[in-house]
Amino acid sequence: MEERSTNGGFLHMNTTISTWETELTPTNASNQALPQWPFKVKILILALVDLIIALVGLAGNAAVLWLLGFRMRRNTFSIYILNLAAADFLFLCSHIMHSLLKLIQLLQSIYVYLPRFLLTLTAFPYIVGLSMLSAISTERCLSIVWPIWHHYHRPRHLSAAICALLWALSLLLSFLGGYNCGIRFEKSNHYWCETFNSIIAGWTIVLCVVLSGSSLALLFRLFCSSRRMPLTRLYATILLSVLVFLLCGLPLGILQFVLFSIQNDSLNLQNLTWTLFILSGINSSTNPIIYFFVGSFRWKRGQTLQLVLQKALDDRAEMGKLGKRIPPETVEVPASHSPSNSLSTRVHSEK
Repeated sequence: MEERSTNGGFLHMNTTISTWETELTPTNASNQALPQWPFKVKILILALVDLIIALVGLAGNAAVLWLLGFRMRRNTFSIYILNLAAADFLFLCSHIMHSLLKLIQLLQSIYVYLPRFLLTLTAFPYIVGLSMLSAISTERCLSIVWPIWHHYHRPRHLSAAICALLWALSLLLSFLGGYNCGIRFEKSNHYWCETFNSIIAGWTIVLCVVLSGSSLALLFRLFCSSRRMPLTRLYATILLSVLVFLLCGLPLGILQFVLFSIQNDSLNLQNLTWTLFILSGINSSTNPIIYFFVGSFRWKRGQTLQLVLQKALDDRAEMGKLGKRIPPETVEVPASHSPSNSLSTRVHSEK
């Protein structure tokens, strides 16, 4: 039986990988762990489900990447959505790699080594995705709280700079954490592994606080504020994406911290780990569905995917109270119009 890692692993994913590797019971003649029925059937089904979800999500995120990257003019929020789709794409690639290796191991009844770089490939886009969601929600709050600054004094390439910074920071933390927690195929450095895991945990908590706070602020302005903002498609896209992440994506990150703390390999915990791993794949696969659902809601049939995605990122209010259309002078003018008109109509709508 393979010895269980006690160094915690990067983003505590090492605990998860060790759990998946040791969920097999007896050993064969070559002293390698092999699965038994019916546990083998259960893991086989879970791996197949995860593979199917990942393939569907991969196609959806690829479509978003193609449309936003090559077919549409990018603005403040579409840049964040583009980077979020790229992070989800990489995260689902790690799901596919892991599921395929697990299927080979189960179907061929042989032990297949799970590469250590898979830990970094899983954790890196997970952190990037959380960072992009936090940036999107925060950016929307800033555009509401300080509309004059956002339209006149905000740096033109701020979105691209923030995305590049978040990618670089996530990659740095991922590499340093994975390197010191065993990715170099040597004995891990326990002290530095603990240190970088703590840094990553702290950064993840900060991102979750920022994401939750900015999302609550958006909800307050929508439903509780005396100066309520109209519900636009962009609002719906952001809030739905955040909600799905909190329900499906965040629990996996929380579980890694719990596994690292209690060092438990019980069968029930292994099943829970697999379930949350699949839920995280659902989270990354659902984002393109949210975009196309919001963009096609109450919209004519026969529209292209490009137009549907463009509508999902539209920040103009369409329907007022009692289903009446809001007059043109109270509708936010999109970024493509002149800044003066956009500011004046936005200020007028908030009065």
